Amino acid sequence: MKIFKHLASMLMALSLLGLAACMPVQEKFNNTDLTGLDYAKDFALTDHNGKPRTLADFKGKAVVIFFGYTQCPDVCPTTMAEMASVMKLLGSDADKVQVLFVTLDPERDTQALLASYVPNFDKRFLGLYGDAAATAKVAKEFKVFYQKVAGKTPGSYTVDHTAGSYVFDPQGRIRLFLRHGQGAEPVAHDLKILLK
Repeated sequence: MKIFKHLASMLMALSLLGLAACMPVQEKFNNTDLTGLDYAKDFALTDHNGKPRTLADFKGKAVVIFFGYTQCPDVCPTTMAEMASVMKLLGSDADKVQVLFVTLDPERDTQALLASYVPNFDKRFLGLYGDAAATAKVAKEFKVFYQKVAGKTPGSYTVDHTAGSYVFDPQGRIRLFLRHGQGAEPVAHDLKILLK
């Protein structure tokens, strides 16, 4: 009787292993999975070419949205350079990704300044801006923190802000939060999963 129980247990274990071998392996994201999140649904801003933009304009592409400002001394240029490296790692898949830089400093970040700053990292990148009210609205929708920090002169302030980026899949659904400063490879890995 004991032998039959043992044999039955072994057969059950083998059949479960067989089933597991037939199931596709689910790839895991390196970054924070936000699938099903109930905020960060849309924005209404203007791109650095003067064209009004919403998230729907980029349907069919994975979208990476980073909030920053052009006079940022460290986090912003580092993030943008990292995203340029991600695009290189993606190869031909890079054309299926849209990187958006949303300014949190509409006072100083004019359309012309964004048009010269953002494409310097990659010509496909777009800078987005709005007035103070539109900026506050989109920051609230995305739960992005930002705050002016006074400098020695009125125009020399800095802006403290959230350092991560949001990623939407090609269907326009929020999927990931990217941590700042992790390097290009983990981001490229996650974008490749979303583009499958």
